[in-house]
Amino acid sequence: MKDPTPSEALEAVSALVEPARRALYEYVAAAPDAVGRDQAAEAVGVSRQAAAYHLDRLADDGLLSVEYRRLTGRSGPGAGRPSKLYRRSDRTYQVSIPPRRYELAALILLEAIASGEVERATIGRIAREAGRRLATSDLGESLERVGYEPEEAGGETRFRNCPFHELKERDRPTTCQMNLALVQGLIEGADADATAVLAPEEGYCCVRIR
Repeated sequence: MKDPTPSEALEAVSALVEPARRALYEYVAAAPDAVGRDQAAEAVGVSRQAAAYHLDRLADDGLLSVEYRRLTGRSGPGAGRPSKLYRRSDRTYQVSIPPRRYELAALILLEAIASGEVERATIGRIAREAGRRLATSDLGESLERVGYEPEEAGGETRFRNCPFHELKERDRPTTCQMNLALVQGLIEGADADATAVLAPEEGYCCVRIR
């Protein structure tokens, strides 16, 4: 899928100005699995009709993706029609006035690393130092400020979002190592009793905190 143009990105992000639509988006984005219209409507306190309208608008703007699945788990005659479900889209929208292309600069740096002229270990050291500088005494606040979306599960902290998703698609090993070093730096800067580890899982960032 091609990157959105600046005008497309602005239009998509502006869709979140409407309060109910924004609430629905935030609910779907935080959900561990795809969400149906009834579930979303009940969660944010709107009618099913309103939820369907706003969810479809978010999908049309590329902020949500759509899938169809029978929620009963049954198949064949009498199983009913598949439900329309929504989850956060993998598309990335950046709005900057005037336009800035920081992602392009990052991709160029990745290519420089891939050339072998810059060592990955150097990137890790610098990312760790950056994490320490960015950290506050509140680790959760530090993580959110950098762009992570923490979620506690099984005594671990996982992240529903990778702030460097687009870079990961180009060079996963380098991006994940940078991610790991940055998070570890945030932990050290917050003086937290924890450690960052690489533990890739579908739908989550490759790093988690134990």
